[in-house]
Amino acid sequence: METGDDSGLQYVVRTIEERGIQFVQLWFTDVLGTLKAFSIAPAEVEGALLDGMTFDGSAVDGFSRVQESDMIAHPDPSTFELLPWRDGDALAARIFCDISNPDGSPFEGSPREVLRRATDRAYKLGYGFYVGPEIEFFYFHEQPRTQPIDNGSYFDLIAAELCSDLRRESIQSLETMGIPVEHTQHEDAPGQYEIDLRYTDALTMADTVMTTRMIVKEVATRRHVIASFMPKPISGVQGSGMHTHISLFRGDANAFYDPDDIIGLSTEAKCFIAGLLRHAPEITAVTNQWVNSYKRLVPGYEAPAYVSWARNNRSALVRVPVIRKSKPETTRIEYRAVDSACNPYLSFAVILAAGMDGLEKGYELPSEADVNLFDLSIKDLENTGVVRLPHNLFEAVTLMEGSSLVAETLGEHVFEWFIRNKLEEWHSFREHVSEYEIDRYLTIL
Repeated sequence: METGDDSGLQYVVRTIEERGIQFVQLWFTDVLGTLKAFSIAPAEVEGALLDGMTFDGSAVDGFSRVQESDMIAHPDPSTFELLPWRDGDALAARIFCDISNPDGSPFEGSPREVLRRATDRAYKLGYGFYVGPEIEFFYFHEQPRTQPIDNGSYFDLIAAELCSDLRRESIQSLETMGIPVEHTQHEDAPGQYEIDLRYTDALTMADTVMTTRMIVKEVATRRHVIASFMPKPISGVQGSGMHTHISLFRGDANAFYDPDDIIGLSTEAKCFIAGLLRHAPEITAVTNQWVNSYKRLVPGYEAPAYVSWARNNRSALVRVPVIRKSKPETTRIEYRAVDSACNPYLSFAVILAAGMDGLEKGYELPSEADVNLFDLSIKDLENTGVVRLPHNLFEAVTLMEGSSLVAETLGEHVFEWFIRNKLEEWHSFREHVSEYEIDRYLTIL
């Protein structure tokens, strides 16, 4: 796509005319990461690109109050793409939007704005922030809703036509929209799959994660299948994470690589990891924002439960993949706590803020975890001084409330609304009587 504001506008207008596009969907997310959209006709697009489109912000969770309802959506022409399906019989496209107040100032409740502030801050310090997520999810039959569509396990090649069609159509749809997929595979649990996206800058990737989830769900729905990014939909098997590969660049050079270091990591990388480890408990409410998220973060199911780092130890929270001296640009770290149901804008923002805090303040990297943390008892862990991640959403939100780093990163509006919303979710969960309790206690008590 052409660059520059005017050239971007002209490209969008010209493409709409040449391709006969009849609707353009304006996309944005609420604070929880739910995708929102409204459609406009081609005749309205140029005006929207120049001046934005007014909408009722009071109808969107975490946005504005009724008495301050007017918000303006500003389409970002660099995100214009044709949708791989039709809106009814009509060809449609989508554009992600930035949100502003009526006076034109950026709306601080917009998750996209939160991430932009974080990446701009890193850029002013000389760093570009790049991420590459591994997105896990489940396919279920419509009835019963928790029956996986296959009985496969890790890397299985499933011959069933439905499984093959779902994967092929999803990947083709993503690539049609300009989203490069590095690879896809069957994951460990029945009906569980993974899509790995090629790394790019964090803001583009957050848009891409939102698009990927929509594409996967849309393709599944058209074949009467449920695609779910719920962190832990089935007991007794692993949940769906979004392991996020992270790197900082100074221009074209990977700032995490040091050829003279014994393990290939620069001082900047080590400080960044140390910052992530120090702040991990307080950012977990953002990277794992649902009551259900904490059913995944338990020992024994390939998800991290303790704050640690390692090179080849998959029980660690932060893993350093093999560093190849022939390809220093691939040097990265992997943050393994994030789940696939997160708000990617807010999650990438707090991960970057935590790491940059360690880099700026020169935090010292603790010792590498050289044992399987899942095999250690609670007493053993206490003796080693290993810190655990929060056990539940309430504990995570409590830690978040006391974090000046998260408050500063999210901004007052998002920080306060997010905490209120999550506490309401927790109290609703506490009051709910589950089928587990009925099955276990009703007849014996």
